[in-house]
Amino acid sequence: MSYALDFGTSNTVIARWNPAAEKSEILRLPDLSAQLGQNPALIPSLLYVENAAQPHVVAGQAVRDRGLDIHHDPRFFRAFKRGIGTPIQGFLPILEDQSITFEQVGQWYLHQIMTQLQQQYPDAKQSLVVTVPVDSFEAYRHWLGAVFSHLEVEQVRMIDEPTAAALGYGKAHQDCLLVLDFGGGTLDFSLVQLDPQSRQASPALGFILKWGDQSFAQSSGQRQRTARVLAKAGQNLGGSDLDNWIVDHFVQTQNLPACALTARLAERLKIQLSLQTQATEVYFDDQAFESYDLSLDRAEFEQILQQHQFFDRLDGCLQQVIQGAQRQGLKIEDIDAVLMVGGSSQIPAVRHWVEQYFSADKVLSHRPFDAIAHGALQLIQGTEVRDFLYHSYGVRYWDRRHNTHAWHPIIPAGQPYPMQEAIELILGASTEGQPSIELVIGELGSEHLGGTEVFFDGDRLVTRSLSTAQAQIHPLNDTEGGRQIAPLRPPGYPGSDRIKVLFRVDAQRILRMTVEDLLTQETLLDNQVVAALS
Repeated sequence: MSYALDFGTSNTVIARWNPAAEKSEILRLPDLSAQLGQNPALIPSLLYVENAAQPHVVAGQAVRDRGLDIHHDPRFFRAFKRGIGTPIQGFLPILEDQSITFEQVGQWYLHQIMTQLQQQYPDAKQSLVVTVPVDSFEAYRHWLGAVFSHLEVEQVRMIDEPTAAALGYGKAHQDCLLVLDFGGGTLDFSLVQLDPQSRQASPALGFILKWGDQSFAQSSGQRQRTARVLAKAGQNLGGSDLDNWIVDHFVQTQNLPACALTARLAERLKIQLSLQTQATEVYFDDQAFESYDLSLDRAEFEQILQQHQFFDRLDGCLQQVIQGAQRQGLKIEDIDAVLMVGGSSQIPAVRHWVEQYFSADKVLSHRPFDAIAHGALQLIQGTEVRDFLYHSYGVRYWDRRHNTHAWHPIIPAGQPYPMQEAIELILGASTEGQPSIELVIGELGSEHLGGTEVFFDGDRLVTRSLSTAQAQIHPLNDTEGGRQIAPLRPPGYPGSDRIKVLFRVDAQRILRMTVEDLLTQETLLDNQVVAALS
């Protein structure tokens, strides 16, 4: 039996393949899933830490049922997915003398889900597909892999969320699809080609990511369906940010406090406005004897979005995707359908924005919550995914003009893999009698949209976009011993080329490095693993 887990910033969805019915189904887990009336069954991505030393935690809907999410409490965590693998600016709580990280919170949350899933469905230990945001850095993917390596699951694979959504919408007979995935924590655009019939000249680029045993698609004799990602763009911007903007609006207009309760009420208002033009939330705190009366209409909400350059950000992402498509000979008119995914994609203003670029009959939005989980299962059922590298990678050097470190790109975003030809870099010594050469390799943030800073504003986890000049860099080997790539015997001297470095990415998306000493003609490193790339 095959299972898929879509871990989202606001909600998590679990699906399994039912061989008797020959279709996928969304699972409901007691205490974790939301109310019975909700379809599909969503597990709120919430966690409350009762005891960090034991540990003992409360997850999912049980947090709401016990009212643990309405008071300012350092033991309550929401939107923690967006803080995983990201440097956090600000306060992190200390519980039972332990400093709590978002990686730890995420591990506790997923452990709770997998424990209950395997108790209810013992065969869930066999095979699992998990989904990842398109713009996640390799630190997040490695963290996710480490979490599942400690759980009883025989085989785990990953697929990026927009590609899974394209498969989940069942549009395998259309050529070119644009997936707009707008969830609680991320905004992802992905141009995906399913079952390409007219472009068979494109070589296989490899699975997005996999580890464990070989996949069903590779080991079986059935015909493989393919999903090729043509262009991507993403921002660390989600429904949680919109909730914070609404809270800020009421802080300014009604002098309400920015806290967990007002964030929850703001989220309810936002959801109401997806269905109606006016929304109202009233809440009375019988402990503090305080009442909250919040009202918002669509026009006010759209004005809030405008104030935060929301639609400009959407325009920027779409233009980046269109530019990527144009490099492959495609125009915006060649896109057959736009698939809306994630709860925030249901906001009417978002759909209206999409319909400025695409006719209404091309825009599909009837599977916003479960398309990703359903599509992830198809990775097991015989769909091969072909992809390219989302981020650029570079080497660090000393910029003498500005007296600071800078980065020289060596592998551009959009590079297909496995690479047919290695990328060559020639280096020399910089000091007299230099005993070795060090090289720091980094994962570079988006060149077009800049990076994102994640920080605390009071008890809220929020994000702020950085300029292109401030784009985030994630070093891959900046550790003691990891930086040294070439001991020089004899020592090196300035003024001449000394080593040649060859970079290559293999079919498993592993960056490998070969180093040759130009003076002695020796091979110092041969196909050495540097890091797994995103």
